[in-house]
Amino acid sequence: MQKLNQDIKSREFERVYLLYGEEAFLKKSYKNRLKEAVMGDDTMNYNYFEGKGLDVKELISLADTMPFFSDKRLIIIEDSGFFKSAADEMVEYLPSLPDTTCLVFVESEVDKRNRMYKKVKEIGYAADMSRQDARQLAQWAGGILAKEGKKITGNTMELFLSKTGDDMEHIRMELDKLISYTLGRDVITSEDVEAVCMVQVTNKIFDMVSAIVNRKTKVAMDLYEDLLTLKEPPMRILFLIARQFNQILQVKELVGQGMDKSGIASRLKIQPFIAGKVMIQAKTFTREQIFSYVTLCVDAEEAVKTGRLGDRLAVELLITKHY
Repeated sequence: MQKLNQDIKSREFERVYLLYGEEAFLKKSYKNRLKEAVMGDDTMNYNYFEGKGLDVKELISLADTMPFFSDKRLIIIEDSGFFKSAADEMVEYLPSLPDTTCLVFVESEVDKRNRMYKKVKEIGYAADMSRQDARQLAQWAGGILAKEGKKITGNTMELFLSKTGDDMEHIRMELDKLISYTLGRDVITSEDVEAVCMVQVTNKIFDMVSAIVNRKTKVAMDLYEDLLTLKEPPMRILFLIARQFNQILQVKELVGQGMDKSGIASRLKIQPFIAGKVMIQAKTFTREQIFSYVTLCVDAEEAVKTGRLGDRLAVELLITKHY
């Protein structure tokens, strides 16, 4: 992302950019920053398209159109699917994209074997906006607080991130709450964090997994209902449960190799506080049990995709299954 920051600062842009990855906050942030840097207040030479099934000929015609009373035309295309399936016409066109047009693709899913991906990397710039690790998140959050004249210790930051999870949009909202709550004070304490910061969805997932493996079915079901009330889709809940079991499996194997908490946190790019909690979980059941639950998650997803089970029921059956 250093390249993106440099281009935005220098106002010297590539003809085509690809912003991809699972960190929605970063994609949205850089999309908006690029738009501001390239266009400013100019709306006449700006076009936005979203979704699959776009008319490629229309996009090419627009990209070939000279900007009106401006140096640049900006076209942003979001979740087009061009980087997952064949888009030969667009691939063939990209090398002839005029210097007066800046094309920005923002995609959730990218296949790096795809011709579009390779072509964008060849003639432009592709930025992987993946989840940030604990160190990067702490630096970013600390920078925001510093700009507001706030100080925070490493231990308090660790507590804060253990509550917020790694979703940057959620972290930003919780930071705003902390800043407002500590108005008139320059030091943020652990008591401030406990007072105002909401436990993020992933923390409920952590508790749900603990309840599942400890056969506390009612507790797990109550947590599941809480997440549904928060409008979390059952398939996302299933994905997060599966991710948690996979993390437990990784931690168990690293512990078996003699690795300590800080080493595990560094290897898996998670906060030491989280690594410690997962290590406790990993001790409660065998490697075979973890594999069994991972398999259950895969089977549940397959059952939903093939229509054998509804998504909500599939998760309920997973929660009530015991090993």
